[in-house]
Amino acid sequence: MWRVKLEGRPELTIHDTRWENGERDLVLYQPAVVPEMPAPLSNLHNRRRAGVQETAPGSEELRVMGWVAVPGDRPTVKKTFTTAGFVEVCGLDELRELTSRPDVELDTAFVLAEPVRVDLDDPQDTDAVQHALFFPEEDERTPVVFFLLSRVVPTLRHIGWLPKPVRRTPARV
Repeated sequence: MWRVKLEGRPELTIHDTRWENGERDLVLYQPAVVPEMPAPLSNLHNRRRAGVQETAPGSEELRVMGWVAVPGDRPTVKKTFTTAGFVEVCGLDELRELTSRPDVELDTAFVLAEPVRVDLDDPQDTDAVQHALFFPEEDERTPVVFFLLSRVVPTLRHIGWLPKPVRRTPARV
């Protein structure tokens, strides 16, 4: 269980459920008594789960899909983005920090016939793909942070509990 604290706001809880088959499931937990909060956030409770799964049977690498919660009264999900669009929603600095961890990589979720380069230093804005975050099996924190960035934070920005990200062009290296 992970807790998210925002000053002056109710505490949010993320459950990290582990299944016998080795998969994990991350979800914003709905407490027995839901504190007063805007409908878009309240309706995110127990919805828009993030499944964590092996990349291949017996692999020690896991992935979580880069699907993003689309804010609104009823949460929906958007699965494909250009890398620039994905960065705009999830935050360039936050994704860079997350992918700077050992063996953590943002890439396309599936092998494509025409490969698309996922590069946070030069995010492409032409091809929409499904993104995924790949990380080592023993890494407990990475999938939770990615779940926050892609499922919870867009809703918190939508309801005004977090500021909108500052738009800026990534520096080319």
